[in-house]
Amino acid sequence: MDEGPYARAGGRLPGDPVPDPGLGHAHEHAHGHGGDGHGHGAARPGVRSLGREERRFTSVRRFVRLLPLLLIAVAVVYDCLTPRYFTAGPLYTAAPLVAAPLYSRRGTLFTGIAVVVAVTALQFTKDVAHYIDSITELVTIATVAALAVFVNAFVRRTDERLASAREIAEAAQRAVLPEPAGRIGGFEIAACYEAAQADAFIGGDLYAVQDSPRGVRMIVGDVRGKGMGAVAAVAVVIGAFREAAEQEATLEAVAQRLERALAREGTRREGLDAFEGFTTAILVELPHGGSVVRLVNRGHPPPLLLYSDGTLRTLSARDAALPLGMGELGVWPDRAEESAFPGGSTLLLYTDGLSEARDAEGEFYDPQKRLAGRDFGDPGALLDHLAEDVRRHSGGGMADDMALLAVQRP
Repeated sequence: MDEGPYARAGGRLPGDPVPDPGLGHAHEHAHGHGGDGHGHGAARPGVRSLGREERRFTSVRRFVRLLPLLLIAVAVVYDCLTPRYFTAGPLYTAAPLVAAPLYSRRGTLFTGIAVVVAVTALQFTKDVAHYIDSITELVTIATVAALAVFVNAFVRRTDERLASAREIAEAAQRAVLPEPAGRIGGFEIAACYEAAQADAFIGGDLYAVQDSPRGVRMIVGDVRGKGMGAVAAVAVVIGAFREAAEQEATLEAVAQRLERALAREGTRREGLDAFEGFTTAILVELPHGGSVVRLVNRGHPPPLLLYSDGTLRTLSARDAALPLGMGELGVWPDRAEESAFPGGSTLLLYTDGLSEARDAEGEFYDPQKRLAGRDFGDPGALLDHLAEDVRRHSGGGMADDMALLAVQRP
């Protein structure tokens, strides 16, 4: 029963949600947090601790896997406790049909054989095997069991194609949004991604971390739109950022490179996206050997700075700026703003999927209020807390993608 596409797909049944960026999946760390073995690391996109929803799906899967055996057991007990002319034929018929999409071919075959053997044995025990009704019932059950094997073969082929497509999609999406290392340039890094779209690992949100001669540079952004068009724009932004972060002397110049990259991308788009494509982004630079952080904010939610004593400060931009890709509406020179970034403090970057998550009453999630006065020790613990807290606040459903990136200065 453990063979076939069910096992290869990680124990998922057809129709089960693929583990997604996101909430409700195991948060993997080496020595507790992954990365480089220092005890802190980056959370893989979509890899989080199991939540209530995932545990519920796991319980349902286990029950469904046992359902054919339970049907046979209930049918046998019913036949043993009732008079000879009573029969549990419908339960025997249902068992191999339920097994067909769940079990391997061998498991489905064994279920059919078990049903036929059980019915035959009970008919002889009750001394009704020679009646025409009993013979008809046995032939019907045997026919359904044989058909279940053919149904299983069809389901196996469909599941194998689906599992292959999911693996290819996951690999492609991981290549677009790779996992950052747990320690870069002496800073502890953690990241996670929540895709609102079912069966997706990434969407329109993005993050990237790049070490450079001028310091560790980071970006967190939100591309307008959803679906594969947004994923294509994410790939453009991340590719341009990594190249510019290595080559450009200033953070302002990095922002201008991204502006030009998105302008080129816009010429290849069609319809509304050709005119209204843009990306909100926050660009960060952490100079080597310094205790400051430089920021260029392009229409993005301001980052939060959490100090080791539990105090919190919002690093709001003094001068408003348009998102990337909207240069045709006006040009203002980018100005990097510098703030103190003392040892032991943590910088939290996020997209509006966090701050715009609503509860049942429509109240927005307020990360500043929720995190004030808390000390989490390391970036991974901070993101674990945020993931669980926003899940409770929104009731487990995400209306928009959410990307989180946390960096701590030792």
